[in-house]
Amino acid sequence: MKLFGGVAPADWLVVGLGNPGSRYEGTPHNVGFEVARALIERWGLGEPKKKFNGLLADGRANPGGPRVAVLLPQTFMNESGKSAGPARGAFKVDLDHVLVVHDEIDLPYGEIRTRVGGGLAGHNGLKSLKAQLGSPDFVRVRVGVGRPDSTDSELVAAHVLGKWKQSPAEVRDLVDRARDAAERIVLGEVAP
Repeated sequence: MKLFGGVAPADWLVVGLGNPGSRYEGTPHNVGFEVARALIERWGLGEPKKKFNGLLADGRANPGGPRVAVLLPQTFMNESGKSAGPARGAFKVDLDHVLVVHDEIDLPYGEIRTRVGGGLAGHNGLKSLKAQLGSPDFVRVRVGVGRPDSTDSELVAAHVLGKWKQSPAEVRDLVDRARDAAERIVLGEVAP
């Protein structure tokens, strides 16, 4: 059944945060994109298509599983809500079934935590989502990328927008563990 915008309702909207363009590939700030791509691959959703000012793949999370839409906003991070808000409306997803995967500098590298709502910790992507979704009470998979030994905003920006300092194998492991954490929430195996 197709509804508004030519899409069927979804049980979950998964939003991976990042910045578009090759300049940002392979950076901690784009770990949300990497996790979203890993979910698309695991669930066999096919090649994402341009929709809602982003790249979108939808289908079922495993045979007979919940209907999912996985979105990689192609706005810049600080405007990601302009992509996620319309997608949420079109897919008729309740706020507590919007799952956002993002980098978290306040967690040590490699730590992954999930929660519903909470503060925005200065994360511009989360601020944009709150503004467009009307509340910060969406589900989050927070992927620890660590923080430099400074609070200087330029050094922090260089940390998250610079290339990973960890090996490709370590980054792949981090992405895989975050993917698994997101999948457990979507499949109802754990509460956020």
